[in-house]
Amino acid sequence: MPQPVNKEQKEALIKLGERVRSIRHSKGLSMQDVADRIDKENRSIQRLEKGNVNPSYIYLLEVCKGLEIDIKELF
Repeated sequence: MPQPVNKEQKEALIKLGERVRSIRHSKGLSMQDVADRIDKENRSIQRLEKGNVNPSYIYLLEVCKGLEIDIKELF
């Protein structure tokens, strides 16, 4: 069961999602492109970009691999 997040945490997740979306757009990739590269569903990327999921470190590493960036570029 997902852990509840407070307002500050929700804002941080939204900011992270916006960063992922920005990087993805700058590389000319669709959500499906990224999802295909890391063997995930498109919905998974969509939830991340909307801030509707608190991603694990491993998941973020996978997304970064799909975006062809180092994780430090997210932050």
